Amino acid sequence: MNMDLSKITFLISDKLTEWSEAVITMLPNIVMAAIFLVLGLYIAKFAKRVTLNLTNKVSNNITLNTLFSSIIYISFLGIVIFTVLSILNLDKAVTSILAGAGILGLALAFAFQDIATNFMSGIFISFRKPLKVGDIVQIKDYMGKVKSINLRDTVVETFQGKTVIIPNKEVFQNPIENYTILQKRRFDLNVGVSYGDDLEKVREITLRAVSDIEELTKEDKVSVFFNEFGDSSVNLTVRMWVNTPEQSVYNKVGSEAIIKIKKAYDANDIMIPFPIRTLDFGIKGGTTLTETPINFKG
Repeated sequence: MNMDLSKITFLISDKLTEWSEAVITMLPNIVMAAIFLVLGLYIAKFAKRVTLNLTNKVSNNITLNTLFSSIIYISFLGIVIFTVLSILNLDKAVTSILAGAGILGLALAFAFQDIATNFMSGIFISFRKPLKVGDIVQIKDYMGKVKSINLRDTVVETFQGKTVIIPNKEVFQNPIENYTILQKRRFDLNVGVSYGDDLEKVREITLRAVSDIEELTKEDKVSVFFNEFGDSSVNLTVRMWVNTPEQSVYNKVGSEAIIKIKKAYDANDIMIPFPIRTLDFGIKGGTTLTETPINFKG
């Protein structure tokens, strides 16, 4: 029994001696690793702060700026940790961690492919700024006002009162019609007048009728263009520039223009014709309407 206890004591003492010698041997590396770790943490925090200040000057998206600065911070931390492990001669641990991170990253890339695509599209949208909150836009079949731009999706409130959440991939890969950038919108009103009317008189009366609409821009003149000879009328387009992109004002201008043009045409005997159809009963061997016998049954 005493022999077994002495043997165990010897083994423990021997192991502690080996560990002590190893610690003493590694002491310079441990001190260097500790110093590098402290400096690395300080540099990582400094890099995060600088990155956040720079991104705030480029982008107004606080969420994106914070995320980007956090990525820089985590990247610096990763470099610091791997360097500390290398200083401590733990190369096998570094290799295992890198291999595991690579496999995990590959699996996540396949699992969250759509999310990653929307996320990257959100980053590009934030930096390119094709639209911003409050803009009136049309994206695919949806037209309305932008309520928010997130990293994964863009929220649009349509003029019918519906809230549409559009993935940023769809926003980034499709044409965006932005009605707010110019701060004005053009209203095109199509009208048809009779073939018997004087077209120069029609142009003059049309311009005079809409010239006093309050919401039209002062720098852009109203234009009237005759487009085509239609089936029942000579067709023209009235082009007016509205001084705001707001949809309610845009609709109001169109409504007022229709009322004023109709009143002006009525006052000047200008006719907006109904569709006219001519029925020819005598074509290719048929009989005309006047020659068709009419039988009255008593």
